[in-house]
This record gives sequence, structure tokens and C-alpha cells, in this order.
Amino acid sequence: MDTELVELETGSRRFTDLTDAIRSFCAGREDGLCHVFVPHATAGLAVMELGSGSDEDLDRLIDELMPRDGRYAHRHGSAGHGADHLVPAIVSPSLVLPVGSGEVLLGTWQSVVLVDTNADNPRRQVRLSFLGDH
Repeated sequence: MDTELVELETGSRRFTDLTDAIRSFCAGREDGLCHVFVPHATAGLAVMELGSGSDEDLDRLIDELMPRDGRYAHRHGSAGHGADHLVPAIVSPSLVLPVGSGEVLLGTWQSVVLVDTNADNPRRQVRLSFLGDH
């Protein structure tokens, strides 16, 4: 298994497109699987269409499901930070993608997106691992 840690600066963005980084990591490899993992307690990964309004819809849904207020038992950090800790329970912190001849086999409109609502931590890591068929 080959693995690589990708360092990201998310700033205030809730969604960061990881697709190009994953494609680059898989380029030149054989058939296999690419495992993507976010080692954070407040972030997850989604496979979705970007730029068509779906990211805005997901943003709105997150706000509706997890309002940023004082209702959470987890209370350190900025107001509503407890909601950030629920993200990986709803948006998985890992996923597995098929790879064929070095190409990530995503659908036409699919992108891999880091979902991160935690404005307190703009630095993130994503672990990419490749398992070939050997």
C-alpha cells in the first residue's frame, strides 16, 4: 500500500474540492482502490456535483440539521462548535474509490469534496492510500 498525506488550507470554505489531488495521486498506477481519509473530528468527505447548486444545498442542509448555537454539550471553541463535531457522524470521514489504469473512476459530474464546518481550524490533512491488485 502506498500512502500520502495532503496538507490543506481551507480558510473559511466549508467545501474543498479534492478531486485533482486524488487524480494526481492515482495517475500512473494500475487497477486498484484509493482510500481517502480525513483524520479530524470535525470534517468529512462527500462525492457530489459541485457548481450546480448542490454545494449550496448541502451548506443549507448542514445549517438546518446542525444550527450554530449553544444547544450542544460539546462547548469549547467558537459559538456552535459542537455542531462541527457532528459532521463526521453525518458525512463520513473516509471513502474508497475504484481506480482503473491510473484513472479514478468517478462519474461525469462527481467530485470528491472535503466538508469542513470548523472555522476554528483552517489547516487540514487528508490521507490518500492506494491499494493495487498485486
